[in-house]
Amino acid sequence: MWRIWRLYDPLRAMVVQGIFLFALAAMIHLILLSTNKFNWLDGVKGAATAQNAAMPK
Repeated sequence: MWRIWRLYDPLRAMVVQGIFLFALAAMIHLILLSTNKFNWLDGVKGAATAQNAAMPK
């Protein structure tokens, strides 16, 4: 394992990994926001509104 770190700078590798993971998380969140089912900013739309209706008395 130590031979790998002789080829790559550990700080640069961690910075690149952090940037990659942030970009991946942002992409996943934007994909979810573009769907009707998982868009938590616009509220619930469509068939999912019946699930959140008040319980009958």
